[in-house]
Amino acid sequence: MVFIGMDHGTTGISFCIMSDEGNVIDVFKIGREESKKGLVSATEELEKRVDFSDVKLMAITYAMGDGISKILPTEKVENRGILSINGAGKVTGGGTSVFSELEKLDIDSVMIPGLHKDSTSLNELFRAAYSHQASPEKVSISYNALKETGWSNFIVADISSNSVDILIEDGKIKGAIDACLGAMGVVHGPLDLEMIRDIDENNASANGCFSHAGAIKIAGIDGKVANMKDQLLKNYENGDGKAKLAIDTLIMTVAMEIAGLDVVCENEIEGIVLTGSIGSAREPFSFEDEINKYFNDKYELKVISKESGAIGAAQIAMDVFNGKKEILGIEVDI
Repeated sequence: MVFIGMDHGTTGISFCIMSDEGNVIDVFKIGREESKKGLVSATEELEKRVDFSDVKLMAITYAMGDGISKILPTEKVENRGILSINGAGKVTGGGTSVFSELEKLDIDSVMIPGLHKDSTSLNELFRAAYSHQASPEKVSISYNALKETGWSNFIVADISSNSVDILIEDGKIKGAIDACLGAMGVVHGPLDLEMIRDIDENNASANGCFSHAGAIKIAGIDGKVANMKDQLLKNYENGDGKAKLAIDTLIMTVAMEIAGLDVVCENEIEGIVLTGSIGSAREPFSFEDEINKYFNDKYELKVISKESGAIGAAQIAMDVFNGKKEILGIEVDI
């Protein structure tokens, strides 16, 4: 028997197929644009890799996940587990089309919630401070980090199109800082005063600003979301000064966010887990080495797969199927 995990990411939809022994059989990714245009089918790609009759459970992440606060059977979730699709970055429709395909499959599945003000698993101070802290794949990323390290008190830094840092204390998610609040990612970032003025003066939308507030703002890059990271790294490798400033600034903001989460952790931090397409990067620069310049070996740093969202979701599917009633403090209700 096998398990499937699905990561609803910014640039594409990733799947992990895992054996009942916890071994990764395959990981693959479907581009959002390709899915929307019908150029690729999630069903067909899965069928190439697995017999659906062997799949015991699939764990799905979708959009903000702010309409649910427990891990629930997909058929019991209304509106795909979201309050609204607005204000969530660029909407292409690719993730929606993949979800529609998965709904038609004869496979048992559960949905993983995001982290938000109604998440009773979180520390009440984080819930009071922020209406939204992280989307569902950050839960699966954190679960994979827990499995990979065995730590109970740590911070996960997921750095890619957006940057979200998650604090895990006593094996449970205490809180997180969302992309629109703190550190820059490649594409998304926090809204500063200049952007707020542009919004008030009707020169830009809040979502438009959020979707151009990351490192690309500094590097002067625009275009398709799926291409921005590669362009930024190419410019950096070619010695472009703006690209270097953009990367250095991104790293600085992540370091500040990690330090802030450390301050509010009541236990001693065992280490920092780095993931995401930038967080796990070795070339053209080592994110691990660059972030460590701020910490001077204060923390043990552990780099895990950039596909940790899909892998962690498959691990959640396997453990839920085997009877686990709680994941990182989040109740399982099936």
